[in-house]
Amino acid sequence: MKTLFTNIKTLVQVRENEVQMLSGKNMQNLPIIEEAYLFVEGDVIVDYGKMESCPTIKVDEVIDCSGKIILPTWIDSHTHIVYADHREGEFVDKIKGLSYEEIAAKGGGILNSAEKLAQAGEDELFEQAAKRVEEVIMMGTGALEIKSGYGLSTENELKMLRVIKRLNEHYPIPIIATFLGAHAFPKKYLNKPDAYIQEIITQMLPQIEKEKLAAFVDVFCEKNYFDLEQTERILVAAKKHGLTPKIHVNQFNSFGGVALGVKHKALSLDHLEVMTDADMEALKGSRTMPVALPGCSFFLGIPYTPARKMIDAGLPIALATDYNPGSSPSGNMNFVVATACIKMKMTPEEAINAATVNAAYALGLSKNYGSISKGKKANFILTKEIPSYAFIPYSFGNNLIKKIFVDGKEINY
Repeated sequence: MKTLFTNIKTLVQVRENEVQMLSGKNMQNLPIIEEAYLFVEGDVIVDYGKMESCPTIKVDEVIDCSGKIILPTWIDSHTHIVYADHREGEFVDKIKGLSYEEIAAKGGGILNSAEKLAQAGEDELFEQAAKRVEEVIMMGTGALEIKSGYGLSTENELKMLRVIKRLNEHYPIPIIATFLGAHAFPKKYLNKPDAYIQEIITQMLPQIEKEKLAAFVDVFCEKNYFDLEQTERILVAAKKHGLTPKIHVNQFNSFGGVALGVKHKALSLDHLEVMTDADMEALKGSRTMPVALPGCSFFLGIPYTPARKMIDAGLPIALATDYNPGSSPSGNMNFVVATACIKMKMTPEEAINAATVNAAYALGLSKNYGSISKGKKANFILTKEIPSYAFIPYSFGNNLIKKIFVDGKEINY
């Protein structure tokens, strides 16, 4: 199948040379082509350029994009899409004044989701998650990470990871699994945390490696969850089983988790709502991607990751949704990009780079995703008629997507 997209108002994120990570001032660089064409053959991008140079070639379909913009699909590098039920009751508790920690203390939060997930079968979890995956694809997400972490037992963590594997096999976008058994301590281990860590290390990790169920390992490194020593034990063990580290870190407190992640060459460190100068110094010169989750900050009413300060200090940053039932019940990357601009003072160029090029890096997908480049996968968004790409975060409450293309084909769910 050969498809030629013509009269594109603006072709966004066009990169001739592979760029894996954009940092500091380079995040302002968003290459575009005005009045462009795009040629796709099969599932890859073959050519692009100015309309005045559009080749005369025989194709199966010509799509006129007059007034419309094409940009790469978003990449969401941090989600918890596989879960058994919503938690709108906790949402009401939050409105009434309870904090995230107080809701967790009364049986809500992660342990609430774990109880519900334990009662759900694999097919039920798959069907629920499939609807969410289809929803986020239609909102422009073309690659996705999903974490376990609501199982909190060997049986249920493996169940979650098998569901994620099924989702990846079922849908055309890459769906990458992250093992997050260290999301919280289950109730039966609250007074004996070392026993749960041993279960993770001796039972969960070997089986995950055997069944090839995950690419990454994650730990919720936070006060009242997993401390530095516990986090390090899990990361060291997981790396022996072939898993690359990621860490939930600095959501509420800064106590050395960033430096620990850099020490273990974590691919990404996610949340970072609380950042000290020491944390930023630890990140400088590393190959670890900081990932901000503004949807979580918006929903919980907690501080936003200080993206402006981090970028001005020369650091990179990526954006993700943190889609989960408790603290960020939305997988809308368009809203994330807009919120990054509105609340985190990122420019539209920085936010788009953070949700494409840098997000691809945070998932290890830079080779095939994240930009409009020859040889990369033809995953992109065709907008409605809009005046500029800055209109995407500006018009934050409107659906500006006309069509979604994955592997060169229009997708409809």
